[in-house]
Amino acid sequence: AGYDVYLVGGCVRDLIMKKIPKDFDIITTADLRQVKDTFVGSAVIVGRRFPIVHVHDNNSIVEVSSFNTYVRGSSGNQMPTSKSPHCSKNDYLRWKNCQGRDFTINGLMFNPYSEKIYDYLGGIEDIKKAKVRTVIPAATSFHEDCARILRAIRIAARLGFSFPKETAYYVRNLACSVARLDKGRLLMEVNYMLAYGSAEASLRLLWRFGLLEHLLPFQAAYFSSTLFKRKDNGTNMLLVLFSKLDSFLAPNRPCHNSLWISILAFHEALVRKPRDPLVVATFALAVYLGGDLPLAVDIGQSINRQHDAGFAELLEPRMRGKKGLLAEVKDLAISMRQALTEMTDEYYVANAMAKIPQAPSSDLVFIPLQAYLKVLKLIERVQHGKKEIGYEPKSNGNIDYHNLANGTPAEVRNLFTLVVFDTIYPPNLEKEDDSSRR
Repeated sequence: AGYDVYLVGGCVRDLIMKKIPKDFDIITTADLRQVKDTFVGSAVIVGRRFPIVHVHDNNSIVEVSSFNTYVRGSSGNQMPTSKSPHCSKNDYLRWKNCQGRDFTINGLMFNPYSEKIYDYLGGIEDIKKAKVRTVIPAATSFHEDCARILRAIRIAARLGFSFPKETAYYVRNLACSVARLDKGRLLMEVNYMLAYGSAEASLRLLWRFGLLEHLLPFQAAYFSSTLFKRKDNGTNMLLVLFSKLDSFLAPNRPCHNSLWISILAFHEALVRKPRDPLVVATFALAVYLGGDLPLAVDIGQSINRQHDAGFAELLEPRMRGKKGLLAEVKDLAISMRQALTEMTDEYYVANAMAKIPQAPSSDLVFIPLQAYLKVLKLIERVQHGKKEIGYEPKSNGNIDYHNLANGTPAEVRNLFTLVVFDTIYPPNLEKEDDSSRR
């Protein structure tokens, strides 16, 4: 329509690195009303403090911002001063907009028509150095918006980047400030970490920089009780569970938050009371089958695979009858339900790290009621051994990522079971066992 338009932010960074962007953000010289008029019937202006246009395209939404939009309450952009290194109005507008970004690697613009990248902040150089560096001094940046601390962790985890010393210092020392964020914002940031294919790396960084105890105290208590050092390169069952989850996900193929919440509660139940791997496997089968416990027990008793003996959460297998196995599966469901309930209760969250000397206390609960109820329903079916009426488990292992992102029960249950089985029965153990027999 005659306006200048650019891709901006993380999508440019990802394209440079030949990665699949989570989404695409666009900025244009058109104002928001002109954008809306250009896409009549499929565009709506949203947001109060920083309004943008949501342009609906098939089943997706493209976010479009304007150079002419200023954050409400700010004085707006001024024309270049003598200190500005840029001359033309367009160049200045691009430069000024990039100055307001959080990290240099997110301060890139790309004109897809001229195929030109604009880099005023040294973002490409920081990509080469694999560094997440704030645009302005880290202390000022994180005081302005403490959500940037979580974004820094998320970006570093996803890309495998590290922080310059200054950024690392303030991520660690301002970690407690994230508790001031709105719970919806916290959920969004944590979901970006755990649901998009970089959960294991995110958990490691959250622990390393002292953020895990503020966001997920139960999991921080587990790391502490197992003497998992802040810079430990080893692993544990929680990290393996999320590593397996990551293997199925990607930035453009996320899962619903009810899945990672289920994994957290499931693991916490095993921490509190370790179980026989057959009980764990049968429980996962019962989840997959929508609560059909008799069938899960029948299938479970036929399992003859080598489990990972390196986890303290798994006991040595022992013989038992069907009634005994069924009772233990129900008991695991009860334990998982209790863990879920305590993870969403401020009193229990505040006391999660009570046994850890000098540990910070956090009563932060950001898991929403809707997600809690979805996970609770999944557990209750197993606990009561009542198959959900009308529910049919997936007949194949193929994942419908659209349904997974929307939290469709069949997809959540399917992937939960796959993650649990891949964790307790790693495929490489089977290969090693076959090799030793030969």
